[in-house]
Amino acid sequence: MRNQSNVRRILVVDGQGGGIGSQLVKQLRSCLPEHCELIGVGTNVLATNAMLKAGASHGATGENAIVFNAARADVILGPIGIVVANGILGEVSPKMATAISGADAKKILIPSSTCGIYVAGTEECRLEEYLRRAVQVLQQVVAE
Repeated sequence: MRNQSNVRRILVVDGQGGGIGSQLVKQLRSCLPEHCELIGVGTNVLATNAMLKAGASHGATGENAIVFNAARADVILGPIGIVVANGILGEVSPKMATAISGADAKKILIPSSTCGIYVAGTEECRLEEYLRRAVQVLQQVVAE
């Protein structure tokens, strides 16, 4: 069920050690309006803990947590592998990928060649630049 209150649920999803997710959370924490709730959901406990340590308001781990929270999110951010079955070296189950890609939420995805996915039309940037751009896009989305 989508969020019925004025609170905007921002879901950051990551796997492995949570490096991308924790960097996103750290950057978002300082610039999100107060009406935004920042939730870190990891495919594993390391990723979730990294996002919580970076400043996520709440955290959860695993397939059910991703499926449940994706359905409730207003915006979902993470590496592009979160929308691909068996992405992030197999950490993203087909059920997770379906839940994220099929969610009504707007998605802001970080290109990552480590997922084996290349997006034609994107310029090659350092990860820091992709993260900065993702934060800018989210700021525009939550201002709508």
